[in-house]
Amino acid sequence: MDDLAVSVVVPTCGRPELLNRCLRALCYQTLAAVRYEVVIVDDRPNPKTEEIVAAWRRWTAPHGPALVYLPNPGPHGPAAARNRGWRAARSQLIAFTDDDTVPDAQWLEKGLAALGPKGEVLRGRIVMPLDGTPTDYERDAKQLETADFVTANCFCRKSVLETLQGFDERFRMAWREDSDLYFRLLELGVNVIDGPQAVVVHPVRPAPWGVSISQQKKILFDALLYKKHPQLYREKIRAKPRWDYYGIVAMLLATPLGIAVGYLPVAAAAGAGWLFMTARFCMQRLRGTSMTLSHIGEMIVTSALIPPCALFWRMVGALRFRVPFT
Repeated sequence: MDDLAVSVVVPTCGRPELLNRCLRALCYQTLAAVRYEVVIVDDRPNPKTEEIVAAWRRWTAPHGPALVYLPNPGPHGPAAARNRGWRAARSQLIAFTDDDTVPDAQWLEKGLAALGPKGEVLRGRIVMPLDGTPTDYERDAKQLETADFVTANCFCRKSVLETLQGFDERFRMAWREDSDLYFRLLELGVNVIDGPQAVVVHPVRPAPWGVSISQQKKILFDALLYKKHPQLYREKIRAKPRWDYYGIVAMLLATPLGIAVGYLPVAAAAGAGWLFMTARFCMQRLRGTSMTLSHIGEMIVTSALIPPCALFWRMVGALRFRVPFT
């Protein structure tokens, strides 16, 4: 325990192959193996995940690092999994990463050096390599490289986490729970140190056709973040509502309504407006991205569906968390 400098907490949920890749990187750190442990929190326990952890534990048993497997029957979400992990950790310094990352071999060593003995919180650097021209999904995912604070690469003193009572477990998806923690750190006056030399590679995972539609569900947690931190949300996440979405949906609804009541010129104008605004939205998403037929078709279909889906989940979030969120 006296030699333990840091505990790495890794939440996982049904991705044993990715976890295996992550554990390989964590077990080959340049930091002395006796100076760190890895706590894996399985948010949807399954035998394959436990087998992978057990296999790595057999390999590390003679020399370290210590590996801890914590089943967390759920899923409850990554926020809850991280809370269970850092509370069970033996070190007073916690390093967070995710099961789909590949931490650099010097990640822990460089992170500890950058944080120093008195630092409280450090944010490392995320690298998301892409080959060739990206898709809209890949370009959007790559924005993680420039995010203010992500739990795929950060170090935090346990005392700070205890003061904040950890992550807000109402964020049940991998969305905005790290922004919430960061905003609370800012409000507490904690100095967040930059550690660009502490690198975690975050490969962009393959995604199914039309993935952007299912991702709209995450917007409901924007409502919770806005409720808790309205000013910081507007400063750092979105300065103003997506009025273009509201305009697109308004024209979409006005078209059949105009036909139903017999105002055909109004219906025609609304339909033309919807077509123009949707086409412009589609072209914005296509600009600078892949021009394969499959991707173009995906952008056409999803550009028509995203605005109504986004506003639906925005309303769900506003109702669930009782906040006027537009």
